[in-house]
Amino acid sequence: MAESWLVIAALTVGTYAIRLSGVLLGQRIPRNGAWARALNALPGCLIVSLVSVSILSGGPEEWGAGIVAAAVAVLSRNLPLTMASGIASIWLLRHFG
Repeated sequence: MAESWLVIAALTVGTYAIRLSGVLLGQRIPRNGAWARALNALPGCLIVSLVSVSILSGGPEEWGAGIVAAAVAVLSRNLPLTMASGIASIWLLRHFG
């Protein structure tokens, strides 16, 4: 029984150490310059890479949904609308296409 509490305590300390290190490192990130621009672009790059892998490894339904989402993105320049149209079109194409 004592071993279980020791493991729980060690995992608790480890979890908070990881969170604290994230906070401390986050305070040291530059607010201006090349690093700041790269970090600001990172979420968009991750989304593009995940979506492109899905489209390229998918079939006609994924290609069609990608085309619909790209068209909505170009015409509306609205990210939530683009995401919703992509999700809706892939659902429609997979279930009715």
